[in-house]
Amino acid sequence: MTITAGILEAKKIEFSLNGKFFCKEKTENLQGKLCAKFFDGKILFDGKEFPELNFENQNNATFTLFDVKIGKNFHWQQFENQTFEGNLKIISDNENLVAINVIDIEKYLYSVISSEMSSTSFAELLKAHAVISRSWLLANIAAPQLRSATEFYTENSLKKWYERDSHTLFDVCADDHCQRYQGLPKQETPTLKAAVEATKDEVLTCENEICDTRFSKCCGGKTEIFSTCWADKNFACLPAKIDFNENFEIDLTDEQNAQKFIFSSPQCFCNTQNKSVINQVFNDYDQTTQNFFRWKIKYSNAELSAILREKSGIDFGKILDLIPLKRGTSGRIYELKIVGEKRIFTVGKELEIRRWLSKSHLYSSAFVAEKDKKGDFTLTGTGWGHGVGLCQIGAAVMSAQGFDYQQILAHYFPNSKLVKHI
Repeated sequence: MTITAGILEAKKIEFSLNGKFFCKEKTENLQGKLCAKFFDGKILFDGKEFPELNFENQNNATFTLFDVKIGKNFHWQQFENQTFEGNLKIISDNENLVAINVIDIEKYLYSVISSEMSSTSFAELLKAHAVISRSWLLANIAAPQLRSATEFYTENSLKKWYERDSHTLFDVCADDHCQRYQGLPKQETPTLKAAVEATKDEVLTCENEICDTRFSKCCGGKTEIFSTCWADKNFACLPAKIDFNENFEIDLTDEQNAQKFIFSSPQCFCNTQNKSVINQVFNDYDQTTQNFFRWKIKYSNAELSAILREKSGIDFGKILDLIPLKRGTSGRIYELKIVGEKRIFTVGKELEIRRWLSKSHLYSSAFVAEKDKKGDFTLTGTGWGHGVGLCQIGAAVMSAQGFDYQQILAHYFPNSKLVKHI
């Protein structure tokens, strides 16, 4: 099966064909460093204009795209050169060019896994991620209309969530919006290749459908349900799950319970400071994030007011209070009342709250806001990401403790079945 992945959008795309590629539009083989520019709604390439360009791989050659932006709008945003297998397609869209990789799904997954975490990770962790990355992709390609971004706006409230349906030119993008896909791994290992091959065609299913296997860096102790972060529906394969190896339950939708939980440090899989385990999940640019299971961020009132004004477009004036109205199963807030001297406004869901309260994104919306005598705020929080489905740090710890990939998948997706998708 072949898929399309959108890699880069820019006015000018510089790339290198590292071997022979047949350019359909020019009907000739090309290689070496090349450049395409946007011009008057078309692509200016080699002195001529084209509606699109298609470069077909000859003899397993690769191509390199220069200055690809990764971590868009997050605190780790940066540019890097990335090398890909498969074919290269360049199209024009609005005022930019878009570089699209046309590639076999198993080769795509090989790069996804090494982009989401270190290619030197534990074998069972890599296998588990191969299965969920494949399942997520196939589930969303099969039924994209079920995963739509939506917003509900009133005079005093906004409920908004983000989904992958903004992609109409390709199946998936290459950044955190979908799955990280950063080309061939910088360090290729036999374990990585073996993990993809050992799980070839394997997916998780539930109720006769491929599971929408979401994942995030760290759940913070308990996983979240789908409706907290996206559309108002839930899936049997994505239940709330304590990240412990024992039966234990706590209602984190209750405000008092959530606060006690966030200020505590329970013994669960993702509560680890073990660098050798953490390095299984964190790539180089993730290493700047040291505190993820429990974290703190402090804002002066003026700083918080300025961030909220910039991110929301609303002038709240001095911030008087941040009041959680609704929390999900992991303690993540999905309705937050912001009380200012000039304006009171309620915002949701999970990601929109994170965007409003940070210059990039908060690690998660599972936090407690405390105001001191000066009116400044301290946010004490737990977890990194939306918390739905597989917890990558927790899965790494499970792998280190000897759990195999089937056990890891059964822990985070307890109502699912592991089957071959042909």
